[in-house]
Formats: sequence, structure tokens, C-alpha cells
Amino acid sequence: MNGIIVIDKPAGWTSHDVIGKLRGLFRERRIGHGGTLDPMATGVLPVFVGRATRAVPFCENAEKEYIGTLRPGVMTDTQDITGTVLETRACSVTADDMLSVIPRFLGEQRQLPPMYSAIKVGGKKLYELARKGVEVERKPRTVAISAIELVGESSGDFILRIVCSKGTYIRTLFADIGEALGCGACLSSLRRTRAGRFTLNDAVTVEEAASAAGSGTAESLLMPVDRLFFDFPAVTLSQENMKKCLNGTEFPFESDVRGLCRVYDPAGSFLMLGKLEESVMKTVKSFFEVSNG
Repeated sequence: MNGIIVIDKPAGWTSHDVIGKLRGLFRERRIGHGGTLDPMATGVLPVFVGRATRAVPFCENAEKEYIGTLRPGVMTDTQDITGTVLETRACSVTADDMLSVIPRFLGEQRQLPPMYSAIKVGGKKLYELARKGVEVERKPRTVAISAIELVGESSGDFILRIVCSKGTYIRTLFADIGEALGCGACLSSLRRTRAGRFTLNDAVTVEEAASAAGSGTAESLLMPVDRLFFDFPAVTLSQENMKKCLNGTEFPFESDVRGLCRVYDPAGSFLMLGKLEESVMKTVKSFFEVSNG
């Protein structure tokens, strides 16, 4: 099996839980995901199966979109409602208050990763240290927030749509917004609605994947790996150039295309993500099966 399946991750599951479940269902060890979701979060989790796992880094680096709910006046050690409450403050935040502060968080900025995260410091994951009551110095990371939109309110919580770069912690963003409001805040719910090109419309549930595996139709749920690269133009190789491509060598190639491109064989099978520079085709990442013969 080779391809991409987008799972609508359920609450309470880690991203690794989903991978473990699919490995059992599909009987395939080569499975990886395109961007971790916290256990409390739900939504789009692109999963790469078989040789498609070679594309994981391209999805991990892609822009993400979330719908998150901010609870003002509550601060926790994890920056979300699953953590221990550190402080509560009486507050009466209005939509106008929210609209006045969220523009400050647009654009490129430095964000301090939370202690409850999987980032490693000195070989130890931060959340492992945090559970022991140890706090260590972390280095701020550059992230980019391209959109923050107030889309609703619910029982005093504020519902926000966020579009952001890889590595952005939405719970840290909400804690920072709470600080700007002067009352503190935490994340009360989170749903990822898009990861790169993949949206909830592409997603299936774990139960649907299990049902398909049980009926022998799991492969029908897989999207071809080139779906990830549809933003790039496509080129088709001649038989002679295809042989050079399969050997992993650079080769002359005349085309109007410049830069990254999807490369196909004469029969229309996806071979690789390539890069054309000065009429020379180079391999960025190959996706054809390597023959041992």
C-alpha cells in the first residue's frame, strides 16, 4: 500500500496512537503523519503510507489552519483546559476587546514553546520534565500567523480561526492573547481544519478506516502522493529520460517550467518531485519503488 489517507483525529488520541492503529489495520510498518496534534485536539491528520512516507517533511512544513476556542480568565500549567488550573480571574472580555488585541499577533513573531511539549532539551522531552515539576530554559522560535479571525462566542469563550506556520503552538498563542487582554486565558478546544492542501473534506474517521480494512477496501481510501504537490507544474519524461531519472542522475531537460515540478513517466505514473534549473532536471525526492532486480 502506498498513498495518503487523511484522518479526522478524535479527541483523546495522540497522533502516534493513530499511526499505531493504522499500522495494525493496514499491516504496513511504513506509516507516518504530517504534523502532530495534541491529544485534546481533533481534525486533519494527514497520514502517509508505504513509500509515500518520503513526503512527510513536505506536509510537516505546510501551513495549517485551526478553529480554536479561547477561555478568558483561566490559566493552566499546560495552557489548555486539560492542565492544572494555576489561577482564575474574574473578567468581562467583550468581542471588541478581542478584536482590539488579536491584530498584534499577526505576522512573524517569536514564540516561547510551552513546557508541556515534545521539544527535546538535553535529550529529554519537555513534557517529561514538566511532569516532574522541572522547568528549563527554552529558546523562542520564529513562527508566522497569517490570519486570526474572531468567528463566534460560546458561553463566554471566544472562537477564533487561525492560519499559521509550522511549529506554532495555538495554546501558547491563546495564553499570550490572554496576557494582552490583561486577564489570562487558555485553550478550551481545538480543531485542525486544514494541513497544507488537505482539509476536513478529505478526512475519514478511524472507524471508517477500520471498516474499509475489514472489508479489504482500505486501499480505496488512499490518495496518490502527488496530490500533495498539485501546486507545482507537471512534466512528462521520455523513455530515455525516465531511465536516467530511475538511476537518480541529473539530466538535460528542455521545458518552459522552472523550479519545483511534478515528474511523470510516459504512462502517467508519478516518479518524483523534481527541480529544473538551467535546463537540468534534478531529483528533490523520488517516489517510485526501487527494484532489487
